[in-house]
Amino acid sequence: MLERIRILAAVTLMGASAVAGQAPSQPAEIMPLQLEAKIPLGDVRGRIDHMAIDLARQRLFVAELGNDSVSVVDLKDRKVLRRISGLKEPQGVGYVASTDTLYVANAGDGSLRLFRGENYADEARINLGDDADNIRVDDATHRVIVGYGGGALAMIDAATHNKIADIPLKGHPESFQFSRDGKEIFVNVPDAREIAVIDRGRGKQVASWPMRNATGNFPMALDEDAGRVFTVFRYPARLGVFALSDGKVVATPDICRDADDVFADAKRQRLYASCGDGSLDVLDMQGAFRRTARIPTVAGARTALFAPDLDRLFLAVRAERGEAASIWIFRPLP
Repeated sequence: MLERIRILAAVTLMGASAVAGQAPSQPAEIMPLQLEAKIPLGDVRGRIDHMAIDLARQRLFVAELGNDSVSVVDLKDRKVLRRISGLKEPQGVGYVASTDTLYVANAGDGSLRLFRGENYADEARINLGDDADNIRVDDATHRVIVGYGGGALAMIDAATHNKIADIPLKGHPESFQFSRDGKEIFVNVPDAREIAVIDRGRGKQVASWPMRNATGNFPMALDEDAGRVFTVFRYPARLGVFALSDGKVVATPDICRDADDVFADAKRQRLYASCGDGSLDVLDMQGAFRRTARIPTVAGARTALFAPDLDRLFLAVRAERGEAASIWIFRPLP
């Protein structure tokens, strides 16, 4: 059933490219990411942060940090369906399909807010204490993990909505990723200039990979088939490629500046990095990790979401220099 939903979602989204919101025709040059559509967000001001997706309904959730709101975007009709307001600097969002619950992490008051069902009823609030940030959903264990505060990952039971554990870190966690078997969590901790390796079974950090030649390691992605961990540094702007087994440095090519998200496209063996300098970088995940394209966007548009089930990259564009706040949809080629 889930596979059928994914297939139908992908077909519907691709077929919707001819409806309202379609982007202008692209130049003759074929780029690895083709701008397919722009969905206006309306009167949204300030910074836009992370996104999550409800695949079954084809709804995209957009954390509008500077607007104290989350937009619910209908990807089939290419429009904002509704806006959840009254939040406090929402940063991270996550969706749990099994309970039909949207999780929103708020930096302003350290809360984790839960909204349930098709109409997003205000379900619950969990007070984490400070700077609630990135959210990851582990469907296999029915856990929601939230990075927050001066250094911790909060483990939330998705069934009971209770915080069941904290895993301490040496600084505020930025992006983090689970290993495929769920035994390890890799965490960017830029304040400690490290990638922390967490043993989930023991609930503690078991290794530290020091970042010696660059700082500001915010976004992260994994390629477990090739045994790689990818992180992007801001100072200087570089991609860090590390061996999954021991953290050994594999490569450090240059990349776009002020990155906040990076994604691995396993199908095409590519990396996509979204950067606040107004560009998307596309890199080959094989060999020397060379950049194959740099696609102009808008200054400050540094958060994105790659949805392999829909085969689309969504870029959050804030209102900037005459450009309205919107979601840009890119289709990978070929």
